[in-house]
Amino acid sequence: MTALAAPPSHAKWNGPRLELPMKTLIDRAQLEADLDQLAECHGGETPAFRKAAVQVFADALAQGAEIARAELESGGGGLACGAHLAFVEDEILRAIHACVLKHILPDAASTRLCVVAVGGYGRGALAPGSDIDLLFLLNGKNRGRAEAVVEAMLYFLWDLKQKVGHATRTVEECLKQARADMTIRTTLIETRCILGDEGLLDTLLARFDQEIVRVTAPEFVAAKLAERDERVRRAGSSRYLVEPNVKEGKGGLRDLNTLFWIAKYAYRVHDAEALCAAGLFSEQELRLFRRCENFLWSVRCHMHFHTGRAEERLSFDIQRVLAEKLGFKPGAGLSMVERFMKRYFVTAKHVGDLTNIVCAALEERQAKPRAVFDRIFGSLRRRSKPRDLGPFAIETDRVTVPSNDVFARDPVNLIRLFWVAAHNELPIHPDALRLVTQSLPRIDAKLRANAEANRLFLEILTNANSNERALRLMNEAGVLGRFITEFGRIVALMQFNMYHHYTVDEHLLRAVRELASLELGHYKQELPLTSELMPTITHRRALYLAVLLHDIAKGRPEDHSIAGAALARKIGPRLGLSDAETETAAWLVEQHLTMSNIAQSRDLADPRTIQGFAGKVQTIERLKMLAVLTVADIRAVGPGVWNGWKGELLRTLYWETELVLAGGHSSVDRKSRVERSQRELREKLPAWSDPEFADYVARHYPAYWLKVDLPHRIQHAQLLYASAVELNSLATEYSTDAFRDVTELTVVAPDHPRLLSIIAGACALGGANIVDAQVFTTADGLALDTISISRAFDQDSDELRRAARVAKSIEQALRGEIRVTALLADKTKTAPNRAETFIVPPDVVIDNSLSHKYSVVEVSGLDRPGLLHDLTFTLSRLNLNIASAHIVTFGEKAVDTFYVTDLTGAKVTNPARQAALRRHLIEVFAPKPRVPKSA
Repeated sequence: MTALAAPPSHAKWNGPRLELPMKTLIDRAQLEADLDQLAECHGGETPAFRKAAVQVFADALAQGAEIARAELESGGGGLACGAHLAFVEDEILRAIHACVLKHILPDAASTRLCVVAVGGYGRGALAPGSDIDLLFLLNGKNRGRAEAVVEAMLYFLWDLKQKVGHATRTVEECLKQARADMTIRTTLIETRCILGDEGLLDTLLARFDQEIVRVTAPEFVAAKLAERDERVRRAGSSRYLVEPNVKEGKGGLRDLNTLFWIAKYAYRVHDAEALCAAGLFSEQELRLFRRCENFLWSVRCHMHFHTGRAEERLSFDIQRVLAEKLGFKPGAGLSMVERFMKRYFVTAKHVGDLTNIVCAALEERQAKPRAVFDRIFGSLRRRSKPRDLGPFAIETDRVTVPSNDVFARDPVNLIRLFWVAAHNELPIHPDALRLVTQSLPRIDAKLRANAEANRLFLEILTNANSNERALRLMNEAGVLGRFITEFGRIVALMQFNMYHHYTVDEHLLRAVRELASLELGHYKQELPLTSELMPTITHRRALYLAVLLHDIAKGRPEDHSIAGAALARKIGPRLGLSDAETETAAWLVEQHLTMSNIAQSRDLADPRTIQGFAGKVQTIERLKMLAVLTVADIRAVGPGVWNGWKGELLRTLYWETELVLAGGHSSVDRKSRVERSQRELREKLPAWSDPEFADYVARHYPAYWLKVDLPHRIQHAQLLYASAVELNSLATEYSTDAFRDVTELTVVAPDHPRLLSIIAGACALGGANIVDAQVFTTADGLALDTISISRAFDQDSDELRRAARVAKSIEQALRGEIRVTALLADKTKTAPNRAETFIVPPDVVIDNSLSHKYSVVEVSGLDRPGLLHDLTFTLSRLNLNIASAHIVTFGEKAVDTFYVTDLTGAKVTNPARQAALRRHLIEVFAPKPRVPKSA
């Protein structure tokens, strides 16, 4: 093993200051001595020597990486880890170069060559899984010999399995490339001589500065900011994604790099400290820059070491590990993961603040085009001449402060600034936002109690044209969390689950945006019902407040809906809401999950479901408001969460409940509704004879005619008729429903207790996610089951091919050609184990009050492949008939509801049998033996 010691005096280090024990640095003299000894044994140019030399280099790299990892995991900083790895790499490159000249190409010893680190490596920090970016700078003479040296060095690096990005150019070639390519210019901003003729690099940088940088700052800045926009769009437009990309995401390391590149290019300086002297950063802001950089580097290095690769996405399974390694502990109602991620998102916000500072300063220098600024901070259309500016002024079409004492003279101006911007639909100048941040201590209890400040805030909140942008700016500046202290508790708070895509504060701001979009009529085609309801709502101020506050109590030990309602009762009067408005807002917050849960997990054709919900809502006004809030809430959760299936369920629940609240539910009795349903179908089947139709009607029980809509009744009649003609007791049919965003599978088969379980298992084998199931039995013993599965493809042709494969699997399973249970057991053993990442305690609730006829069994727990099959198999094994199943998944959490009876058609009322049912269903979630993926 290569000895480790202090670097020899001639080993020049140009990277960040190294703060590691001297023992951790490679003794290159010893390394070269080891190579000399190998050359004597094997001969310098033999394959045996090369193989042995590669092993020496590999051992040194591995030992250096292990020491860097140990330093990091014992509490060392991320930048120190990166600096250590970069220094180790430098020494290896110097040793490789010396080895090539001494033992491989001794006749090239006098060749002029400069090996330059560029990019991240050029900054003197290297992550464990990062590429090694090198520029081999030639002087133009003896080029063939110099390129042979480069090639020999690269072969050693490739044999070491290193990912090397490299270019071999002269000074002139570098300048020519830089004039044409922004990426080349970026690499030349951060360069560091590793070995060789440093004069070549000095010449290149001097000419690069004079001939290119000096005259192209605006062009470079615009290109880098546009590049940032595109990168952020690809990685996810919000910096508050709960699984962020540490390198490429908004507020990540690349953003820090970009603003540093821009600043260095525009100010023509070589290090961060010089930016303070140039007036760009204050000392405090420079320290913030360093803290952000060090924290993000710590996260990234830990990720690379933990995964053994260049992993940049901070996924849920990594978050728990990193929270522990970085020393986070649970506290203040938050888990260690939530505290770690809160720190991450606060850091990402700081990166955004620093970006704003740099952009504002560059605009002052006219080094940055306005169009880019507007793209970054949000383009707000100027409607008319600015009005009601109060103590503020307009500068370059943005609201700004005329003097630095504007907030000291009247702290209400800290709220008025955002009101003026929202009122005039104008952005706020970054200099004003910078002063706001410095003035945050002035937002105290006195200001929070100020009637004028609260009036202005409520007007900001209820201004549909600009409320989301204004509230977002207030949140970014730290004003929102200080003015509404309860909101401050959930700023940058993540929810450690797979359902929510954003932090709590980001989700709430997006929900406000959804509500404003509904009011402005942006969703008339997509959301016709709620778009019609919104203009008719009387208490719109209460609705806006409820949307802003509905998750404000997340992260507290008590139920967040109940705690949130209490906070709404406290905040409402302060903002100027009447008692009636405040109570309405509090009720909406407390019930904000009710409509969604009932729509997705209850039988909406059961009169008891509608009656129970109507009893909670009580008035049509509350029903309208809750419907609108529910839609805004779901749509703000994240991409793909809202779909037509959920919309249809909510509309059905709304219309059925409105009918009850309007007093019209009893106007048509059950028998008359069944007869009307049958008449509607008869009109659509004119080719059927009366005896044929009468026989068909007799096959169905009354519940079928009440639950199934006309298009499905027609489809079922034709399918059952065809099955009878073909003497086929097993048939499947499938179709897509783009509006509901589901694919429907209809199955006709002889009824037996395990039927739904087999169907669910076949769907799971095909990777189909069941979201709803309607189960009917005909009087002659056939089952008629309609299964709705989530779409996997946008194009109907692709989705139909997938549905055909799933339908075939169902038929094979029902014929006994494949053993679903055994195949699912094998699949489950090798599937990703969510139990290692998430903790979702299983729960079973049995309620006999929710339906006149059925026991309602609600099962919740950690989702996994085949779960629905196992649950339905357990129910059938316990001799229970499933009348309907309602399947909901909230990320990693499954909530499945079954309407069941025993074999006699009675509810499950016996306490001993209920206890046994709970026990058996909870056992379904018990961990099962697993095998490695490689097994």
